[in-house]
Amino acid sequence: MTEEEKREHCIAERKFYAAEQEAKFEQKGLEVQTPQTEHPSYKLAFQDTDFLLREELRPVRFQLELLKPEMVLDEAGVGSMLVMYGSARIPPPEAAETALEGAKDLPDDERKVVESLVAKSKYYDEARKLATLATEKSIIENGKRQFVVCSGGGPSIMEAANRGASEAGGESIGLNIILPHEQAPNQYVTPYLSLNFHYFALRKMHFLLRARAVAVFPGGFGTFDELFELLTLIQTGKMKPIPILLFGKEFWTRVVNFEAIAEEGTISKKDLDLFRWCETAEEAWAYLCEFYELGC
Repeated sequence: MTEEEKREHCIAERKFYAAEQEAKFEQKGLEVQTPQTEHPSYKLAFQDTDFLLREELRPVRFQLELLKPEMVLDEAGVGSMLVMYGSARIPPPEAAETALEGAKDLPDDERKVVESLVAKSKYYDEARKLATLATEKSIIENGKRQFVVCSGGGPSIMEAANRGASEAGGESIGLNIILPHEQAPNQYVTPYLSLNFHYFALRKMHFLLRARAVAVFPGGFGTFDELFELLTLIQTGKMKPIPILLFGKEFWTRVVNFEAIAEEGTISKKDLDLFRWCETAEEAWAYLCEFYELGC
C-alpha cells in the first residue's frame, strides 16, 4: 500500500482538500482556456482580488486585517510589546547639522520650524536607548517573548525604536500603513515582523492588543490620536492600566494644557496620573521595571 493509500485509510487524515491544494487544481484546470474559465466569475473567491476589493467586502477585509497580524505575532512567539509612538519628522542627531545648514536661507518662520525639530533630535536618541534596554533584558514568560519593541514602522522616532532593538541584537515589529504619499518601512524593522495596514483603526488595535507599556514622544496628529485613544480606553475602564511614558514635558505642556482640562472639570484630576513624565530612557525603563516588579 502506498503512502497516499495509507493516508486515505487513516481516521485522522482530513477528507477535504486544503484551499492551497484546491487553488493548484484550479490552476491546472485553466491550462485549457474556454470562455467560461476565462471569465472573472470563474475565479475562486479567495483568489479573486477584484472581488475582495469590492465595497461590499469591507467587513471581510476588516477581519483579514485583524487576523493576519495576530497570527504572525502569535507564531513569532510575541507575548507582549513595548510600543513606541512619535513624530515622523524629527531628524536623527547625525542629520541635525545638515538640517540646520539647509535651513539657513529659509524664511524665518520655516527656519524656526527646522530648528525646533532639530532641538527634538535628542528624543531620537532616547527612543533608541529605551528600545535597546528593553531588548537587552530579553524577558521570556509563559514561553513567549515580552516587551518586544514595536513602532509604526516609519522614519524618525519610529526608526529609532527599531534601530535600538536591532543594535541590541534583537527583533522588533513595525506596523506600517498605506498612505497616499510614498512610505516604506525603515531598514531596522525585522522583515518577517514588518506588517502593513489599510485601516488605521485595525492598526491601532494591534498596537494595543499586546501593549504592556507605551512610550510617547513628541509628535503630530497621528501621535495625538494614538495617545488620546489610549488614555480614553484606560480612563473609561475598557483597558487595564499600563505604563504610559510621556517623553518631553516641555513639549507636551506647551501643546496640551492637561491641568486646564482638569480645572475645567471635563476630566478628573486623578486622570493626570494615567501617564508619567519622562526625559530619559533610563528613567522610563526604571519606572517600567518598578510597575511590573521586574527587579531590573
